[in-house]
Amino acid sequence: MTDLVSYLDLANHRPETTEGEIRELCLKVQEFNFNSAFVNAYYVGLAKSLGVRVGTVVSFPLGGETVAMKVAASRAAVLSGADELDISLNVGSIKEAKWEASLGEMKEIVLAVRSLNKRTIIKFIPETGYLTEDEIRKSAELILESGADFFKTCSGMGPRGATVGDVRVVRDAVGNKLKIKVAGGITTYEQVITFIEAGADRIGTSHAVEIIRNG
Repeated sequence: MTDLVSYLDLANHRPETTEGEIRELCLKVQEFNFNSAFVNAYYVGLAKSLGVRVGTVVSFPLGGETVAMKVAASRAAVLSGADELDISLNVGSIKEAKWEASLGEMKEIVLAVRSLNKRTIIKFIPETGYLTEDEIRKSAELILESGADFFKTCSGMGPRGATVGDVRVVRDAVGNKLKIKVAGGITTYEQVITFIEAGADRIGTSHAVEIIRNG
């Protein structure tokens, strides 16, 4: 698969990450032509200045901030130069079937981001490891309704990483109307191919270089 690199976001969300490591990350994104460098919000400006496409995370990985805090963080990330936002949802609201509240949160964030930059890619993370299939399905339907671009399965810091089953449930719920990003524990070329064949549009991993070299 010659365009495999376009599926890969090279990520570094470790708390101890240094400026030097972000510079190295961005050099690898340029060298291999990965889709983007995914960094913590503090480093968005630096990564953008290094000439790569930049993604960052909001309310990550717990999703427990207020809507106002998520909106403020999303806006700040866009103003810093982020091209893509991966935003953790309030899992408790999903588990309690507070669908109106969950959709309202997403719509408010989407509106705030789109008012600054209509081209910013928005992904919502419901953290599938905590959810039943019915909850995954309903979350996918609401993410589609919110106007976001992607359903992202996991933060990579929840109870498990992405599964092919997650992708299939989302595809069954919304077809091709919503893109899917998978993340969490994806370290091999074989895993990447399996997820893409199942219907994933994007792969988040800190092992993108090894995946390409060993493919």
